[in-house]
Parts: sequence; structure tokens; C-alpha cells
Amino acid sequence: MATKTDSPGEVALATVPADAVRSFDAAFGGDIVRPDDSEYDRARAVWNGMIDRYPALVARCSGTADVVASVQFAREHDLELAVRGGGHNVAGTAVCDGGIVVDLSEMNGVYVDREARTVRAEGGATLGDVDRETQLFGLATALGAVSETGIAGLTLNGGYGHLTRQYGLSVDNLRSVEIVTADGRIHTASDDKNADLFWAVRGGGGNFGIVTSFEYDLHDVGPEVYAFFVWFDEDDIEAVMERYLEWTATVPEDAGVLVFTAHVPDIEEFPADARDSPAVAMLGSYRGDLEDAGEVFDPLRTSATPIVDFSEPMGYVDLQSMLDEDYPDGLRYYWKSIFLTDVTDEVVDIMDRYLESTPSSLSTVDLWHLGGAVEDVPQDATAFWHRDKPYMLTFEANWEDPGDDDANVAWGRNGIAETSELSVASGNYGNFPGLNENPAKSLYGDNYERLVDLKTKYDPENVFRTNSTIVPRPETGQ
Repeated sequence: MATKTDSPGEVALATVPADAVRSFDAAFGGDIVRPDDSEYDRARAVWNGMIDRYPALVARCSGTADVVASVQFAREHDLELAVRGGGHNVAGTAVCDGGIVVDLSEMNGVYVDREARTVRAEGGATLGDVDRETQLFGLATALGAVSETGIAGLTLNGGYGHLTRQYGLSVDNLRSVEIVTADGRIHTASDDKNADLFWAVRGGGGNFGIVTSFEYDLHDVGPEVYAFFVWFDEDDIEAVMERYLEWTATVPEDAGVLVFTAHVPDIEEFPADARDSPAVAMLGSYRGDLEDAGEVFDPLRTSATPIVDFSEPMGYVDLQSMLDEDYPDGLRYYWKSIFLTDVTDEVVDIMDRYLESTPSSLSTVDLWHLGGAVEDVPQDATAFWHRDKPYMLTFEANWEDPGDDDANVAWGRNGIAETSELSVASGNYGNFPGLNENPAKSLYGDNYERLVDLKTKYDPENVFRTNSTIVPRPETGQ
């Protein structure tokens, strides 16, 4: 690891004229953090503790004007540019070596228009920020399932969560965005204005600019919902999965369940004799009449004898924060994904075997039930392509010791590689990207070439290139 005095950040900053940095800082509304500042190590740290990078500057933006200034400064001085939103980018692309981090985390305002049934949230907001404001009126938009997740990365790559099957992806709930493109210009993009750019940001990741605010449609949700959370012994996985797949074929869209293999946490809420043992669990919710929840979930609950059943009515904001403690800042993470057209015996076998072989008891193999409102939208209506897949399998490697990095990364990669050999598997999801080692086309399918055209139009020099990059076409000769 580089020392602070010879870090890539120090080296890169030394190439920028000192008076240019002073002028940038003087005109900046937020704070500029340099490598020699006491705040530097905290400013460069991100949620995934495996990421250890040294930017030349961290620009903590107070508003859109600061974002524009940061983009212009990065281009003028040939600095790589990374964008930090609210948090939980597993690939760590929110920070870069020797470049400038455009940090939106202080731009987290949320504004609800209850008459229009919309909410506008700034680019640094988290799911929790949005849910807190919208639930005042019994409203919500379709976001993720961990309240500390940033809305920006989640939305730009699609956005799955508890409301997905009923109301679609996060991108399907977008009404408009404000975005700063590579030339430093500010655009409003919607179906009626800059429609091509709006198409691209709905699933095209951060390739087209920095979104400083998102406007979403709102729906009647809560304030109380039914949370379904049940754990079974690993020996019951075949019976549990058989019943689960039967259930997914007929379940109403206002209910959804994620099934995962995991080790029982060593905490007092679980029976002492079950702790640390392998298990299969289900987590989901129902937003209909609470009196009907038993009828909806009883087929799953009775598939085997539960180790423990935490299911109960709860506030929607509590449902959204149930998993927060499982994903703390600084833990080490490597998550990969693959879509499935069917869940075969081979898929269930992989879920079981990789649970037993995981180097970390904190890791899980998750099966997401998709479909519903997601597949009702044509595949070419937005940049997000994999709408036709009814399931997604994700390997979540979570561990503590840096010495275990290689083993845990290999576990996740090998699991996805083995699954990808099955005829039912194809395509990847941008919010579970590993370290972005897969080709971008695996995310975008047949929408890829149109995305390349739009990348060439809006970012011909590939300024926004730290994520799963869509490369612009080369300039044609004169």
C-alpha cells in the first residue's frame, strides 16, 4: 500500500498548478479535501472496506454549481473523475486513484409534492432519506431494500426492491432527472425533454453524467405492511425451494419474497443450538390487506418446520431498514449476479454447495423473484435490458479480514462462473457487478449499440468511465 506522502493523490495533485487549486477552492460552495488535510482518510473511505484508493481531491458539493465546477476542473486538468452518491456502491467506483471525487453525499434533500404524487430527491440521498419523507403521507416509490443505500447508483442501474413486482424498477418510476453532462452543461431529461438522454440514464449507469436530482412517481404504500422473514434448516432446502417455486408462479404482485442460503447469525434472537449452522431463509413483504397475509404466506411457512419465524406487521420504514445492520460501513464486500429464465435443480444445488464452501459465514447466495411490473415494460423502452428474466441469482461475499480477500472473491466469481454454464443463465445486473470485470454488454444486451451512440453524443471523451464503462465510438477522420 502506498504511503500518504507518495500516494497517487499526492502525485497527481502535484501536477496541477497550485493557483488553479486555490481558485477552484475559493469559488467552491462546499469543501475541498486535499491529501494533506486531516479529513482526507475519512473523505476517501467508502462503504466497501476492500476499496483503498487515493484521490487528488475530494470535492464535497453543496449544490449543482459545485458539480459543474468539479466536472470542468477535472477536464481542464486531465484528472480522472469519480462520483460518490449516498453509499453502497459495491465495486467502489465512488473513489479513484489520482483523480477528483465529486462527492454528493451532502446533497441529500428530499421534497414531496403530495398533490402531484411525486418526490424529488437530490443525488446524495439514501433510500432512508426518501422513505422518511414520503411515508409522512403514506406514499413510497420503488427503491431498494436497505435504507442506507444511495438512490443514485441504485436507480441508474435499474433498482430492485420490495416494491419491484408491483410498481416496477426504480427507473420505471422516474419522471425526470437533472443531470450535468461531460461538457459541464445542466440538462433536465424526461419523456418530453432530452428524451434520448432520459432513455439512457434509465439503466445505463453513470456513463452519461452526474445526476443531481431524481423525480419519482409515488404510490400508496403503508405506513404498515406485513414482513415475512422465516429461517429453515439447510436439510429442508429441497422442500422449501419446491414450495417457493410453486408459490412464485401464482403470487399476487403486491407480495414478493427473496430466498437465500446463509449461516444462522450468532445472536440471541436465534435458538442457541441453531446458531452458525447452514440454513435457507426467506425475506419478503405483502402490501395488501394485512388480514390476508397469513393466506398469502402460509404455503411458504409450512414448507418445512421453521428454525424461527420473525414475520409480523411493521412500518414500511422498518421493513426497509431491517437489513441495515448486516451491511455495515467498512466490511469487505464482493457481489456478483446473473439472471435466470428458470430455477432448475442445478441452481438449487449451486445455492446449497456454495453455502457449504463459503470462506465466510457472513456470505449468502440469494435468489430474487422478479417479473410482474418489470416485464410489463418493453425491453427497449429504457436502457435496462433484462426485463424478461423472472429470477436473478446473486453471490454476496461479505467478510472482515483483509487476508481473506482472495478466497472470498474467488468464491463469488466461481459461483457465478459455474451458474453461467447453465442454459437458463445469462446477463448481469449493474448493482451487483463484482469489480466491473464483466463486459458492459452483459448488462445492456441488445440496447448496447444505442447506448454507445448516446455515449458518443454526450460523452465523446469518456469522462465518466470509472463504472461499467460504455466506450464511445472513435472520432471519424476528416
